[in-house]
Amino acid sequence: MHADPRPERRSLLVRLWSTSAARFLVVGGFSFLFDIGLLWLLHEAFGIPLAISTPTAFLLSFVVTYTLQRTVAFRSSEAVAPSALRYTILVAVNTVATTLIVAAADAIGLPWAIGKVAAVVATTVWNYFLYRYWVFAKREVDD
Repeated sequence: MHADPRPERRSLLVRLWSTSAARFLVVGGFSFLFDIGLLWLLHEAFGIPLAISTPTAFLLSFVVTYTLQRTVAFRSSEAVAPSALRYTILVAVNTVATTLIVAAADAIGLPWAIGKVAAVVATTVWNYFLYRYWVFAKREVDD
């Protein structure tokens, strides 16, 4: 008699999904596809220069990424306005960093997509910790 391995697999998936890091990476992967798809559309399909299309695509993905990170990855129930303000500050920093990294890759002759991937790797690392401990951190309420 063989035991069905599905409950163990399901249990592993449930355990993985219960961590904010796993949810952050899944949401981040979806957000990356959304962002790079917009970048491709703006730059490749419409011919908009990278210096304009890179930050534009990045900023247009703001609402999708914020909403999914807030509700899915970090399951935040805190007030929207404070976390949206902190997120906006982080987006501004990430926009400058992403634009500089993509431009640097292009300037040294690498495909813009390599620069975009490098930017995503860099921002993903610091974003997880900033999202968890600053943007979507649970705040203590004074009684």
